[in-house]
Amino acid sequence: MFRRTALALVALGLVAATSSCARSGPDPAVADTSRGPITVWLSDNAQEIGWGNAMVADWNRQHPDQKVTARQIPAGKTSEEAESASIIAGNSACLVFNGSPASVPQFQQQAGLVALNTFPGAAAYIKARTGARAAQYESADGEFYQMPWKTNPVMILYNKKIFAKAGIDPDHPDLTTYARFVAASKKIVSSGAAPSAIWPSPASDFFQPWYDYYPAFIAQSHGQPLVKDGKPQFDSPAGRAAMDFWNTLYRDKLAPQEAYPGDAMAEGRTAMATVGPWAIAAYQGKVDWGVMPVPTQNGMPADQVHTFSDEKSVDMFTACKNRLTAWDVLKFATSEQQDGKLLSATGQMPMRTNLLGTYASWFARNAGYRPFADAASRTVEVPDVAGSIDMWQEFRDDYSRSVIFGKQSPDAALHEASVKISKILAEY
Repeated sequence: MFRRTALALVALGLVAATSSCARSGPDPAVADTSRGPITVWLSDNAQEIGWGNAMVADWNRQHPDQKVTARQIPAGKTSEEAESASIIAGNSACLVFNGSPASVPQFQQQAGLVALNTFPGAAAYIKARTGARAAQYESADGEFYQMPWKTNPVMILYNKKIFAKAGIDPDHPDLTTYARFVAASKKIVSSGAAPSAIWPSPASDFFQPWYDYYPAFIAQSHGQPLVKDGKPQFDSPAGRAAMDFWNTLYRDKLAPQEAYPGDAMAEGRTAMATVGPWAIAAYQGKVDWGVMPVPTQNGMPADQVHTFSDEKSVDMFTACKNRLTAWDVLKFATSEQQDGKLLSATGQMPMRTNLLGTYASWFARNAGYRPFADAASRTVEVPDVAGSIDMWQEFRDDYSRSVIFGKQSPDAALHEASVKISKILAEY
């Protein structure tokens, strides 16, 4: 018995998960062609709030008759929970600058999202800005219900001082293979340089695989998503190799099984973390850091390693009454100029082609971000499939039971997860 509905309710805090939950919105024929005031929601990230407020001020100076009001996403367990509740209540903002691609199928089921293809030239604009990666954000019906906005390619950030203390070259650590990564991890712990080598969250949330297993699977499989063409891809040699890699780290006590109450990396409790470029600002002045790609079984050059995108999109909600203004604001906010301001303010990578060339002077001044910008061209998204959150929750449960807590063999758990996820996908 699969917990399809139960998992969706827990993960998103839904009262129900069908389109009948959403209140009747404005007449689309009128809203799609109307201009006027709109509200946008921003995440609680301080740098993003600063960028968002400045972007809105720029727009309002140029369009005083179409005023934009910026607010933070309402409080909730997660922003997705708050957005889902707003669909049910019929009081969503026009645009939300923090959309998780994993939530798009659920919000579609709630009839909460506007298909951006509604607007002339929208699909061409998205594809021109995002390049080939745009295909990962196109839904099964051929529509774009999200604007790919910014990405935080997941890489390994490490503490140079801890590496040096453990006798590992801090400038050229060469941890590109599983064997080298594990050997270095053992040196870190056995030398007392740090209590752990790497400390991902062991929590059971559906999204936790995005920061441990999924980047490893993507790298090892040369860029495969978890699900492709409606079929799980991870019960495979690449999937098992990534599973065994993480299992070794937990089995050999190199990664703790318990959650850390603070920031283990910033506090010197661990030597490495799987993070995106957002972490650079968080560790500035606290950690003398270096960055390297996610390892693979036999190693590969950094410029060939794929990784998880940790992308956030901008979604337009059906409660919006002035959608033509919302679309214009969305293009304004994702223009080359505004994307440059976003990069400068947050260090996060706009979903643009030729990122390093477009903002060459910024990357010349901020060379530490270059590896992330290079990796941004090889990012893989969560699959855009109905039942996405249920799927990830089932995977996390099996992964935790086997890899983190050792209650089942990883191979058996991987196969079970594949069978369960196949059934979930068939149910929708």
